[in-house]
Amino acid sequence: MGGTSFPTESLLWQLNEQERKFAPDHLFVAGDADLLRAGPCVAIVGSRKASPAGLDRARKLADLLTRHGVIVVSGLAAGIDTAAHETAIACGGRTIAVLGTPLNECFPKQNTALQARIMREHLAVSQFAPGTAVGKHTFPMRNRTMALIADATVIIEATDQSGTINQGWEALRLGRPLWIAASMFGRPGVTFPDQLGYYGAEALTDGTFLHLLSQLPTGRRDAAAELPF
Repeated sequence: MGGTSFPTESLLWQLNEQERKFAPDHLFVAGDADLLRAGPCVAIVGSRKASPAGLDRARKLADLLTRHGVIVVSGLAAGIDTAAHETAIACGGRTIAVLGTPLNECFPKQNTALQARIMREHLAVSQFAPGTAVGKHTFPMRNRTMALIADATVIIEATDQSGTINQGWEALRLGRPLWIAASMFGRPGVTFPDQLGYYGAEALTDGTFLHLLSQLPTGRRDAAAELPF
């Protein structure tokens, strides 16, 4: 699995001070790098050990976003991420995988074929050069980069201890819309929806999906254009 390295700002946009804080200096990419500017992107993220209902919600959202021409972004992890990528592909849409490993590695191993397909037909992105030691610290870093790449983030299902919550906080810090599946609110033993909701996260339902779409930019990104939020 090969890849090409580019300065981050050459692939995304002119980063402001807030965005630059956790942005990697370089992104290693394999596939269609134009997807980073091709149109609106929404990250679908959540638990690796997702419930059947959570997986169904991830698939439904990926299908809906694809139907509206939105690029589905996720982190290639087991569970919610895999469901999001696979559904976007199956529905004829486009997907971006933001990896917590270098491009020449894959985690989890069972997603090796999926990662290879994304690298051929869609886009895989990593901030980690080949040979970088992979550990628990690389995946929260990946989540911060995914929040930067995506125009909005949706948390489908997670626990308070999930690394996904890091992406939620980073999305809010960047001023990106953050949505949480309504089914997560009021769930016993889970407090993060209310905590993130206090700072602006919204509950995603069938009735609020169109509002999510209305928050996304339209048309291609331009490297010199101002961000929409």
